Order: sequence, then structure tokens, then C-alpha cells
Amino acid sequence: MNGKRIRPLRFATLVLAFLFIAAPSVSVAADARRDAIAANGMVASAHPEASRIGVDILEAGGNAVDAAVAVGFALGVVEPNASGIGGGGLMLLWLAERQQVVFIDFREKAPTGAVPDLFELDEDGKVKPDARGFDPAQIGGRSVAVPGEVAGLLLAHEEFGSMSRAAVMQPAIDRAEQGVVVSEVLAGMIAEHYDTLLAYPASAAIYLSDDFPKMPGDLVRNTDLAGTLRRVAQEGRDGFYTGPVAESIVAAVQADGGSVTLADLAGYLPSYRAPVNGNYRGYDIVSAAPPSSGGTHVIELLNIMENADLAAMDPYSVDTLHLWAEAMKLVYADRAEFMGDSDYVEVPLQGLSSDTYARGRFGEIDPERAAERGEPGTPRSAGSGSTTHYSVIDAKGNMVACTKTINHFFGSGITAPGTGVLLNDQMDDFDKRPGQANSILAGKKPLSSMSPTLLLKDGKPVATLGSPGGLRIISTMAMLISNLVDHGMDIQAAIEAPRINQYEDGPLKVEARIPEDIRAGLAARGHEIEVKKDFDLYFGGAQGVVIRPDAKLHGGADPRRDGQAEGY
Repeated sequence: MNGKRIRPLRFATLVLAFLFIAAPSVSVAADARRDAIAANGMVASAHPEASRIGVDILEAGGNAVDAAVAVGFALGVVEPNASGIGGGGLMLLWLAERQQVVFIDFREKAPTGAVPDLFELDEDGKVKPDARGFDPAQIGGRSVAVPGEVAGLLLAHEEFGSMSRAAVMQPAIDRAEQGVVVSEVLAGMIAEHYDTLLAYPASAAIYLSDDFPKMPGDLVRNTDLAGTLRRVAQEGRDGFYTGPVAESIVAAVQADGGSVTLADLAGYLPSYRAPVNGNYRGYDIVSAAPPSSGGTHVIELLNIMENADLAAMDPYSVDTLHLWAEAMKLVYADRAEFMGDSDYVEVPLQGLSSDTYARGRFGEIDPERAAERGEPGTPRSAGSGSTTHYSVIDAKGNMVACTKTINHFFGSGITAPGTGVLLNDQMDDFDKRPGQANSILAGKKPLSSMSPTLLLKDGKPVATLGSPGGLRIISTMAMLISNLVDHGMDIQAAIEAPRINQYEDGPLKVEARIPEDIRAGLAARGHEIEVKKDFDLYFGGAQGVVIRPDAKLHGGADPRRDGQAEGY
């Protein structure tokens, strides 16, 4: 929270934030069951209402894409802190009848007025705060990139859906009008981001009550968003990218120092891209390509770990976690060095995802001692050349994996007046230093770690998976896949299993459920340990659906969020 902004409600807000953020973790055993098994269709998302909406669409005769689009719009209403139509995302589809994978990129773009030195840096290379004490790359008008979600979801529906646009959007409209009951997770996020929401009256009017954070059991009603969604349902993309909604977005962003224009909005188009492909112990991995770094580095991390006999190792032994941590250091170093929007920079995808390169990187790991930091490799010589997530499978075997975001919780903090649209802060995902692979350029897409992923074996679909969590998406996804493949866990067990994350340097973050003696063993090998909660939001909220050998669908959902799987 911003210590420079003193208000009469300050003490109450700090108390609320402490209660929600510092409270002991909820035990999964005490939670309602998060997973589900069904024969005909399955949706796993970060909110039970969104999952129920998706299943309702499937039961009404819609296909997986219809359900995915309905869930996408609904999540922006029921989980507004994490995603929404003011953001963007990535969607992977498996079209069963065609036996084809389609990848739709609707990531946000830098406005045409963006320049490489958009943000002033201090002597340590950090963004200097604005006059309010906020980081302008994370809060405020300059942090806003051109939203892509409406264009992306509508493209997927127009090309591959079977129901009417009105039918798939009506559930989200209804929820926005009726209101959503605030969960403990959402209440905690509101308390944590109180200063940001309070700074923008249109946001405060929705997420605060008389300038107090909303509490569990309160209602968030967003009738302006219902009106915007209704306009989109009637007019298609023009209902968002032109006309009154676009005009309000531009006015709000520019009034707060940003540069998004009406032309930027009208000119936004989603893209079809070729996904990245890999193979892990006989399973084909299909995942997101740049501007997401996620899929490539999930494959790279798994390729490195494939050189160890993980199936014969305890998944939470000192030896196993040491290998994961050291491999993560190498992968994150490669990400920082080589990744950017491939429309603007050359990215060595084949090298980074090759088995040969991974074997060399595995050989750099000292099995007995932690390296101080990971260093980038030379992937060009190895070959030529996280937010929210939900997963859907229908009765015909069509699969969707979609990860979408407004970046940080509550994005830029700006809600465009009269629209209910909470805008992203995606400009923060660029490297703020000019001359880098991921530097800011007009029209460029910022680097992401979103990794919607499909698993196939012998050409047949096995699973749809994904997670939010920023940079931690890469490590979460690789460990999730390893839990399924190496350790034979079912999808819910794989999702609930304790997580770790290690960047190229800094402390090794571990969930507190990893035993103290294992943590001590890791520390003895030179790891600096930072202990998180038992089930910590820091590690995202994975959702997935697996097709079992008996052809039934098993959906798993993450207790780190309000995740819930629903099937029929």
C-alpha cells in the first residue's frame, strides 16, 4: 500500500488488509470439493459461477468454444480483480472433427503514442513513482495498453462457436446486473488494493462501500458493465472498439496521462499464430508462442528435467526440489535474455525448445550446490533458426485452454466512467529499458508468461491445462505436467501439490507445506529459502481437465483461488 496517502479510513483499511493478507491459509481438507468427474462435458475455472455458466452452455447444446466464450465474459464479472474486457489473453483450441490445433492471440498492444523511454527510471533501473506515490507503469493512464479480450473472444466464437452471440453473453450480463457475492479471496484483493481503487472514483463506486473495502458476503453490482456487455452482444466488436464505450475509455486514459486513442481501439485485431510444440516422455505438449514466453519455457524446463529419472524420485525430496530450482534459474535467465514479441524481434524458439539444448543446460547443474544465479545459454546453436485460466472439454472432444488477464490485480485501477470496464496495466510487462528484446514500441505486444496448454498422446487429446501467476506460470505449469506424467497424480492432486518457484537469482520460494527438514536440506545446499503460505495466491490458480482412460472427464480446480470444476 502507498504510505504517502493518509486518509481517515487508513487504520481500518490496514486492519482489513492484515486480516485478509496475513491470515493463516485455508486448509484444503476443510474446503468444499474442488474437482468433478463427468461423462459429457467439463469446465474448470477460477470461480464456481463461471464454471456453472460454462456447463449450462454445454448442456444447452453449445460446444466447447461457446462455453469458453461464455466463461470468458463471465469471469470478468465474477472475478473482476484478475481479468475482464479491459484486458487480453491467449486461447488454444483443439477442434476434434478437424484434428487441428488453433491458437488465438488477443494480447494487448502498446498504443501508437508509446515510446521506449515512456517511464523514467532511477539509478537502479526502477520506475520512478508519480506525484501520488504510485508506480506509473502499474497504476494510471500510462500503464494502459490497447485491450484485446473482446476482439479475441468474439473471433473465437464467430469462427468456431455454434450458438448465438447473445446466448453466450447473456449469463455475464445477468451476473453483472444482479451482482456477485464477494468471496474471502476477492475481499482480500480489494483490501490489498484499496489505495488504487480509492484513487479512481468510478472504480471506488463499484468495489468499495462508502470508501470502505467491501467485505465477504457483500455484493459487487456493475450495471454499467452489464450495459457494455449488452452493447457488445448487440453490435459485436464495434460495441466496444468504437462509439460511446471507446470514447469513455480514451477519455479516462488520456485524462490520467495515457495515450490510447480512438484509432488504437478501432484498429485492434487479434492474431492467429502457430503454437509451440514439444514432447515430454511421450506426451505432445502444445502451448502458447510469443508474445508469450510461457509455452516455450514450460517446454524448455520440462526438457531439462526429462534428463532426470523423476518417476523414481520422491517429488518433494531435497534432490528433486534442488534440480527443479536450478533448472528454473536457467530457464528464467533465458527468458530475460531472448524473449519478446516475435513480430518485432528474432526469438530462437527452436533452440530454446530443443532436447539437445536442454541436455546441455542440465549438464550445467551442480547436483550438490545451488548456483548464485542462472545465466543465459546459447540456444541458437541448438537448432535452426501468467490473470486467470479456464479449461473446457465438450462431449465431442473439443478442448479449449484460455488464459486471460488485466495484469496486476485490478489492473491500472482505472474504470472508464459509464462503462464498468476496468482497464489493464499491461505496459508494465515491457522492459522499461530501451534497446531490449522486450522494450516498449508502438503497436508491440508486451512479453507474457501465459501458458494455456494442451496435452496429446499418439495424436489423441489428453488434457487442457493452464494457470495465472505472472512469471510463476512457467514453473507451475512444468511441475503440474510432471505431477501428472511422472508421478501419476490425478488432476486435482497435481494442482493441490505444493509448489516452488526460483527465478534466475534471489530466494527460492516454497509453500509452507513442504516439510521443514526438506527446507533445511535445501538451505544446506546454498538455497536462500522464502516460505509462503500453505496454499499461496503467489503461485497462481491452476485449472485443468483430463480425459481419463475410461473416457470420463476429470476437472481439477485450484484452492489458491475460488476455483471450481463443474461437469455434466
